[in-house]
Amino acid sequence: MKLITCHIPEAYISGIEELVSQNMYPNRSEVIRVAIRDLLKNELSTLLRKE
Repeated sequence: MKLITCHIPEAYISGIEELVSQNMYPNRSEVIRVAIRDLLKNELSTLLRKE
């Protein structure tokens, strides 16, 4: 895995922290990885359908 740095709004961080505190995810990194995976899956499938 590669390490990247990004700026995230405080409201998003609060939501991420809530998911972790509710034991839905083990840590913030996993929340972000799942969110990116789901975004790419949805967006790429939409692109492929248009082609």
